[in-house]
Amino acid sequence: MKSNETNFIKRLKRQEEDALEFVVDTYLPLIKGITYKVLIPLKDNGVIDECINDIFLSIWNNSKKFKGESTDFRKWICAIAKFKAIDYYRKASKEMEFSSDYMDLNADLSAEDELILLENRSELVKLINQLGSVEREIFIMKFFLGLKTEEISKKLGLTVASIDNRVYRGKKKLNEKVTSLELGESRA
Repeated sequence: MKSNETNFIKRLKRQEEDALEFVVDTYLPLIKGITYKVLIPLKDNGVIDECINDIFLSIWNNSKKFKGESTDFRKWICAIAKFKAIDYYRKASKEMEFSSDYMDLNADLSAEDELILLENRSELVKLINQLGSVEREIFIMKFFLGLKTEEISKKLGLTVASIDNRVYRGKKKLNEKVTSLELGESRA
C-alpha cells in the first residue's frame, strides 16, 4: 500500500517510510518557506538545509504524538518548522566563531611575534566576553569582522548613535578591566 492524502498520517504514525516520502513531497515547499524566512539573515545555506532535514526528522520521530486530521497536520508541521528554525537561528547567533581567516597576521613577523599577537588577541577575546551580549556582538562585528557602524546598525536594529555610545562605553569598560589587571599583576 502506498501513502496518499487519506492514509499518510496513519502510515506515518506506524513509521512507514513511504509516508515520510509523501510528507516530504507534499510539504517541502511550505517547510522551506518557513525555514528560509527565519534563517535567511544568517546567509548560510548549509544551516538552512540542516534545519530542514532536522524538521523532517522531528516530524518522523514525533509522528505518534500528532492527533487530528490532515488540516491539523499542516498546522502542526508549520509549528515544528517555525520553532526548529528559531532554535537554529538562536544557536547560530550564539556560536559566532572565529577562525584563523579573521586573524591579520603579518607574513614579515617572526613566529615569536605572531605568537605574542595571538596571545594578545586571545586576551582581548577574554575581555570582550565579559561585556554584555549586545556590546560583545558590536565589538566582534566592528573590530574583528571590520564592519562599519551603519552595517552593524542595520544588522542589530539599533541606531548609529546607540552603536557609537555602546562602543564608547565598551572601550571604557575594557580599559578599566585592563588597568585593574595591570595593577593586580604589578602588586603580585
